[in-house]
Amino acid sequence: MELFNFCENGIYVVMERDEHDEVKFLHFSSLPLCRRDLIPEVSPFDPMVGFKLAEVMVSGEDRPGERHGNKYIITAPGYRLKYQSHSDTRNALGRKLEIVTYDAPTGIEVTRHFQFFDGIPVVRSWTDVTNRGDETRTLEYVASFTITGVTKEGLLPRDKRMTVSIPHNSWCRELQWQTYTMEELGLGVSRDFELSSKVISASNAGNWSAKEYLPMGVLTNTECGTQLFWQIEHNGSWHWEISDEVGHFYLQLSGPTEIESHWSRDLHPGDTFTSVPAAAGVVTGSMDDAMDALTLYRRAIRRPNEDDEKLPIIFNDYMNCLWADPTTEKELPLIDAAAAAGCEYYVVDAGWYAEGYWWDNVGEWLPCDKRFPGGLREVFDYIRSKGMIPGLWLEIEVMGTKCPKVAQTDDSWYFLRHGKRVHDRSRYQLDFRNPAVVAHATEVIDRCVNEYGMGYIKMDYNIEPGIGTETNADSVGDGLLGHQRAYLKWLDDMFAKYPDLVIENCSSGGLRMDYALLQRCPIQSTSDQTDYLHFASIAANAPTGVTPEQAAVWSYPLTEGDREEVVFNMVNALLLRVHQSGQLAQISPERSALVKEGLDVYRSIRANLRQGLPFWPLGLSHFSDEWVSLGMKCGKVSYVAVWRRDSHDSTCVLPIAHLKGKDAEVECIYPTFHQEPTYWNAAQGHLTVKLSVCRSARLFRITEK
Repeated sequence: MELFNFCENGIYVVMERDEHDEVKFLHFSSLPLCRRDLIPEVSPFDPMVGFKLAEVMVSGEDRPGERHGNKYIITAPGYRLKYQSHSDTRNALGRKLEIVTYDAPTGIEVTRHFQFFDGIPVVRSWTDVTNRGDETRTLEYVASFTITGVTKEGLLPRDKRMTVSIPHNSWCRELQWQTYTMEELGLGVSRDFELSSKVISASNAGNWSAKEYLPMGVLTNTECGTQLFWQIEHNGSWHWEISDEVGHFYLQLSGPTEIESHWSRDLHPGDTFTSVPAAAGVVTGSMDDAMDALTLYRRAIRRPNEDDEKLPIIFNDYMNCLWADPTTEKELPLIDAAAAAGCEYYVVDAGWYAEGYWWDNVGEWLPCDKRFPGGLREVFDYIRSKGMIPGLWLEIEVMGTKCPKVAQTDDSWYFLRHGKRVHDRSRYQLDFRNPAVVAHATEVIDRCVNEYGMGYIKMDYNIEPGIGTETNADSVGDGLLGHQRAYLKWLDDMFAKYPDLVIENCSSGGLRMDYALLQRCPIQSTSDQTDYLHFASIAANAPTGVTPEQAAVWSYPLTEGDREEVVFNMVNALLLRVHQSGQLAQISPERSALVKEGLDVYRSIRANLRQGLPFWPLGLSHFSDEWVSLGMKCGKVSYVAVWRRDSHDSTCVLPIAHLKGKDAEVECIYPTFHQEPTYWNAAQGHLTVKLSVCRSARLFRITEK
């Protein structure tokens, strides 16, 4: 019995109910289903044994089948689930599917949700698991999205046509994509039927959701020209995997798991557990096309806010500037210089709350009188007198081991494991499931907004508390998940209370770059990278992990440098969100003028950028690349940033596919001193640029005639 067979927003979907009342998820692609593709070339098994709609693991249930190892297939009761009902409705976002299945032996009911978004080839997916029985059941795994047959289209051997692109992430080395063949990752083509125990996977365990990988990936079929891409929308532990099941390959996305992240949940009779949401999309085209779709989707799910519409320029006093040692005396000339350059927010970074070494003292969030003899409000009033909105650095989820407030708290405030408080880098991890912690955090925000006049928070997070907490939890991973959801709820409450407050998501730069937080926070710190040459690669790749208008990139002219260094720094940020810093009050007038010129250009183009779509003329960047480029499509106008890093060649050819065959006018809009030629080849869609200085950068505007 056919349940669904349709094409919605360019996504072909086929789901069927078979003779055993099992629901088979047969197809999710940008191409129509060809039924012969469902039959693998080599397999002695029933080709339809996979294609499960849901994968749910409950403790104490047998997993039949062959050599599944730790793969999340043939889960029990996942493999036994029987069709109950379904609905096909529409809401304000688009089409919505719900399919309800049930396992009689355990009394487990599973509802799979698929939310489509009008005009966008992406679906958001999540799973509700309800215990309809009379016995407590323990969950060990719940998939948010699962699809079998991800490599089924095409005639070439899988290893000749399939690649997996994975975004590696690390402190100061964020957003570094690598593309692999199946063979390179240990899942090449076998001559025999495949029952591998090997998986291609990426996982996170802990509260830094992106400390090793961004929670996303791309699977490319080069023979068919299709892209399957995904993101897991969670600010903690998550897991995705690709492997085989009797001749087919599957993709599964989830939040925390028992094996990878020490998560389990006791589901009492009548209880419901909801998985973390995940998104999956498909396009026929290039990686650029996949990122276009993901950018549109991210904008669709994001909390509406003025910051992402106006893209104000932020000055932060940290990077290549005060280095977390602020005082009134140091701030005042910087405030003058930032205002003169055209900045619109001014953020006082770390150190404002303690004298001297402040790292293990955080948590009380009261201004240090010795740093600010006239009070923090004096500095904030001066910022506002210069036409800027003041902001502060906070790290609200932690409390330093030497914070005076620790003496006023008890163990219920903190993560515990083995009866001991969890702390990392001399900071305790607060537990936002505790109402007293929430009240403390809210009181801090109330004071900073109402007493100090703060309008911006750089909300940082610099520890990793590990797998979770044992307090009031079925497992340490369950405690972590509860905290993370409570923290998101607190953020929602703060935005409801202070709708004009801007909260930047920062975690030692980009170590918590995920769309649980970025649905809420309008801006994301992309890195703490201190080398502006390396930052070009991070900036160029930033729109893969976050919408361009949310991607904050430092521009920090060196105290001693030349004009090309200033321009390189500025170009790093000009197609994204400008996080201006550097000792602007101390650099030469010529270099200061180049900063102002760059910010003037940004103000002139930012209305276009907020709805622009990224493209990469040279592909995604690596730190070793001698030439780097990022473009933004904004209707009839495209902007292209180009960086040269120690290349022996002074010219570079930039393929711009969407302008192939079109007449266009090319103009260097920053810096104005640029005098070198460019050449536009309309027939090929190629822009040739010349940069004579081996470390230099430029911003071009291409206008279709």
